[in-house]
Amino acid sequence: MINSATEIQFRLHASKRAEGGDTVVAPSSHRGRLPRVTQVLALAIHFQDMIQRGEARNYADLARLGCITRERISQVMELIWMAPAIQQEILEFPPNKTGRFPVSEVAARRIAVHLDWVEQRDLWRKLKQDCHLD
Repeated sequence: MINSATEIQFRLHASKRAEGGDTVVAPSSHRGRLPRVTQVLALAIHFQDMIQRGEARNYADLARLGCITRERISQVMELIWMAPAIQQEILEFPPNKTGRFPVSEVAARRIAVHLDWVEQRDLWRKLKQDCHLD
């Protein structure tokens, strides 16, 4: 059951705020930002855990709690369909200054829609070659 006071808060970008004239940068910015695909996959895993724990009933609840559209929740959640080995690789992508990475979220979702993990691994291997990650 959903607690009506539950709210999801997440930040996909490093934050800056002024305090007494000084700029404070999020600690992760020292090493750079994680690639967007890594951030979104981690969010999808978190959302799936929320459903399993009963903090949200379904994707519609997650969309309401996160103040994003149902369509976007569905897109994010497609990433959990990826083979576990691919998910692990994505979660281990290194941070960089811009947060940009040769593998985009869209490219990862194009692989995730193929539900056969053998096919996913073949597509993943090809994508990494095309992006010069091997």
